[in-house]
Amino acid sequence: MSLFEAMKYADNRFEGKELEPEELNSSAKRTASPDIEKLEATLKRTQDFFFKTQHEKGYWVGELIVDDTLISDMICYHYWNGGIDPEWKRKAINHIFSKQLSEGGWNIYPNGPSEINATIKAYTALKITGIPISDPRMQQARKVAIHLGGLPRINTFCKLNFALIGLFPWKYVPTIPSEIILIGKWFYVNLNEMSSWTRSMVVPLALINHYQPTRRPDPDFNVDELYPEGCLESDLALPRDQEKTFTWRNFFILLDHFLKFIEKARLRPFRKIALKKAEAWMLERLEGTDGLAAIFPAILNSLIALKTMGYPDDHPEVVRAEKELKALEHEEADSVRMEPCLSPVWDTAIAGFALAESGVSPEHPAMVKAMDFLLDNEIRFRGDWKHKNPVNVAPSGWVFEFNNKWNPDVDDTAMVLLALRRSPGSDRVRRDEAYQRGLKWLLTFQCKNGGWAAFDKDCTKGILEKVPFADHNAMLDPECADIAARILEVLGDENFSQDHPQVSKAIDFLWQTQEEDGSWYGRWGVNYIYGTWQVLRGLNALDVDMSLPQLMKSRDWLESIQLGNGGWGERCDTYDDPINKGKGPSTASQSAWALMGLIAFNDMDRPSIRRGVNYLMEQQNTDGTWDEDEITGTGFPKVFYLKYDLYRISWPLLALASYRNALTRRKIRSDEKIETVAVLTEK
Repeated sequence: MSLFEAMKYADNRFEGKELEPEELNSSAKRTASPDIEKLEATLKRTQDFFFKTQHEKGYWVGELIVDDTLISDMICYHYWNGGIDPEWKRKAINHIFSKQLSEGGWNIYPNGPSEINATIKAYTALKITGIPISDPRMQQARKVAIHLGGLPRINTFCKLNFALIGLFPWKYVPTIPSEIILIGKWFYVNLNEMSSWTRSMVVPLALINHYQPTRRPDPDFNVDELYPEGCLESDLALPRDQEKTFTWRNFFILLDHFLKFIEKARLRPFRKIALKKAEAWMLERLEGTDGLAAIFPAILNSLIALKTMGYPDDHPEVVRAEKELKALEHEEADSVRMEPCLSPVWDTAIAGFALAESGVSPEHPAMVKAMDFLLDNEIRFRGDWKHKNPVNVAPSGWVFEFNNKWNPDVDDTAMVLLALRRSPGSDRVRRDEAYQRGLKWLLTFQCKNGGWAAFDKDCTKGILEKVPFADHNAMLDPECADIAARILEVLGDENFSQDHPQVSKAIDFLWQTQEEDGSWYGRWGVNYIYGTWQVLRGLNALDVDMSLPQLMKSRDWLESIQLGNGGWGERCDTYDDPINKGKGPSTASQSAWALMGLIAFNDMDRPSIRRGVNYLMEQQNTDGTWDEDEITGTGFPKVFYLKYDLYRISWPLLALASYRNALTRRKIRSDEKIETVAVLTEK
């Protein structure tokens, strides 16, 4: 066996597929020029899938599949709220046990290691429902929880949820003072310097933190067995930095002690004003949204806050919050699971863009309905982004969900613009007006360093990451290469010059964020494959010279991590340690991303491209879909990950369409050269 064959054999063993000897010679078949007729048939099957699955209102929406922590949270909430439906409880128990690892713990992404918060939440939820700790599965879970550090090592939001049901002392929960709502822009650290998703969690939590509405499921219920050294309060104090006396972390821990002293002594002259303003802030942002911020943690926190403040069960906002949580449930015969939010705008924009690139006419009924849906969902409201971006621009933008007018999303807006430019919907004038508004709005969000972030502008004050309740790794909204590059793709569509001040600044940002090996970090997709693909595609859209040495390095990196079957894969552990970058079993979405990154170099005869195209065609199901078990979407790195179920279908469609279109352009250029030569010969 040659070294080359041995490497391919090792790659496929990683995939869980030990090859037969005769299959070791299949690399030539994989590298063969893709069959164009087969390619067209592959595209057609996926187009038909989208035509069949489009909602009557014009959108597509795939499930956002996450770990079991949301169901664990819901179990704890129901017991805090006074009761739980027995049938729902049975299904929830089944779901949690179905996610338990063989070693006993629970993870936050498929094939990942046991994670402390997920494991302790699952164990506690199961125990509350009546599963005895003598159950072998519970005994295994406890061993893993203790090994990971036990209850003292859970994060702040987990501590707060446990404090609500009497399982964690409030005095050791990091304080979230409601007075933070009173601090304006005049102070370096204020509410609007936090990311939009953190704001939506912090305000209702500040209300909860004030009232501390503890409701034990049972007077004798506890999880004392999850303390490694027994239930000692000394175990629960936040650890200080030991290397230096003064650090920002130590400062904020001391500040937390001071705030707790003030709470205990009731030295809170501005508390009533702060509570009223926090309540008003929350109620105002419930308007025009599918629950607070339209995301699970904020909706659940707001519901608890409303009930804590005395809002009756039949109050419209309480009823609505419960309805929105129910809308995130997927209840089946024997299990129930939760989505963190819904993603119709994002999914529709990607699908619409991919369908257009694959050759579906803008006049096709499915395209018209999809673009009309997107146009109907433009946000014409000056939301919370105005605090960080007070520029005088017509409000615009699009969100991820159905309704969330306070927080339009920069990345979603860019994706919507890419789709709308190719398909105008039923009213071209309306499309043109919305497109120009969205583009102008988008450009105002460029940050000082040339990049773009997800929701806000220059939301990067690192000091906020040192506060005790910032351990969810999402306190800030930093600029990232993947979003900046997608916006450059939009600007390339619009024929912006590389010399345009904003474009030039953005390109410099991308050069500054490139890794030594040529890759780019991916903030909103897993991970370096996602970041690298998007940057290469964005730069190519601007006609950047793709033969630049730093870009050749990127191409070489993508090719170096291609697996023996022709695909690509990367797991979430790359966020914990970059040494894992580019390592993982092949997935449809990541293979599509890597393939599009290579296509950006316009060399369609490269073996890596041919193998990637053949891999995607071979892996397609008869219904036009692809299978994908891994998670390839990122919520909060190291904390929360998402499987976008339509990624496995939309991105391969776009990748294969991009390949087909590149071949078409090459043929046109070749035909033009032949015609030119013929004319010159005649002369």
